[in-house]
Formats: sequence, C-alpha cells, structure tokens
Amino acid sequence: MSKSSEFTKGLWKENPVFRLLLGLCPALAVTTGVEYAVGMGLSATFVLVCSNVVVASLRGVIPAKTRLPCFIVIIATFVTVVDLVLNGFFHDIWKSLGIFIPLIVVNCVILGRAEAFASKRPLLDSLLDGLGMGIGFTLGLVALATVRELLGSGTFFGIPVAGADYTPILLFVLPPGAFISLGFLLAGMNAIEKRRKANG
Repeated sequence: MSKSSEFTKGLWKENPVFRLLLGLCPALAVTTGVEYAVGMGLSATFVLVCSNVVVASLRGVIPAKTRLPCFIVIIATFVTVVDLVLNGFFHDIWKSLGIFIPLIVVNCVILGRAEAFASKRPLLDSLLDGLGMGIGFTLGLVALATVRELLGSGTFFGIPVAGADYTPILLFVLPPGAFISLGFLLAGMNAIEKRRKANG
C-alpha cells in the first residue's frame, strides 16, 4: 500500500466511526456540540499518532507476551499529557468531556491500531496511519456533532444559525438523538459507497 493510501484510508474507506464502527462510546456521548467533538477528536488524534510512533519504534524491543500491557502504558502516558494540557489551557472543554478523556486509554481505535498496525509496520507507515485514522475519527465526530447541534440547538460552535423562529428538536441533544443521527449518517455513507461501486 502506498504512503498516501496509508494516510487516506482512515478518512473514508476505513473511517473509524462510520466504516469500522469503533470508538462509538465517545462518539455518541460527546457530540452534543461541535466544540466538544473537535476537542475529543484532536485529543484522540494526538494520542493515536504518538502511541503509534512509539509502538512502531519499540516493536523489536517489546516482548510478545507483554505487548498489550506495554501498549496500554504507552497510550496512558499520552492520555495523561492530553488530560493535563486540556485541564490547564482549555478547562471548559476538559470539564465538558469529563471521564471520556481518561477513557481514551481503552479506546478500541487507539489500542486496535497499536496492536494490528503499529506493532507490525515501520515508523513512517505507523505515523501516517495514526494521523489518517485520527483525522478520520475527528471528522466522524464533527459530522455527528454538526447534525446533533444544528437540529437539537439551532447552533454551530455555540453560535445561533437557525434564526429566532427555529424550534430546536431536543431529541437530538439527548442520547437517542445520537443513535438516530449516527444511523442516518451511516445510511448516507453506505448509499454513497454503493453508488460509487455501481458506477465503477
């Protein structure tokens, strides 16, 4: 696979949220607003890129029998960095994301990429994979949050965009709205993919 394919596969073909259906816990929980989705997506991208690079660099050193605990320690180190930086510089976002920042440690997107990809591939490929998957994860969260925030609050990044006469559909800022939005976005992506394959 080419270097550009290693990067772009996470944007559409293997998008963690819409194609692989991984990391759905934070995807459904923090997407009531685009601001929170961006914060979670960038946090996960940082951890994913850094952990992929370290795992790929140490893949010849980490014993096979202890690889998962080692991967978790590496991931937890970068999650701690993200947690402290958000708390120190973006305290409102940190408070809103709450427990979902520490839970990045066990996010199946990050642990899965460390186990299935970075531990078996060279450093540059792992870096591109982490960056592509992280951006794809962020785009998935932002798409979901955009639908939920626009329909549920009539705002985008907290700025009113729907006009004074708009009546928010409160269902979309509640947990069922996350599942409904995800379902429609998945259906849309599947329809696009089906049409693309039909057109050759």
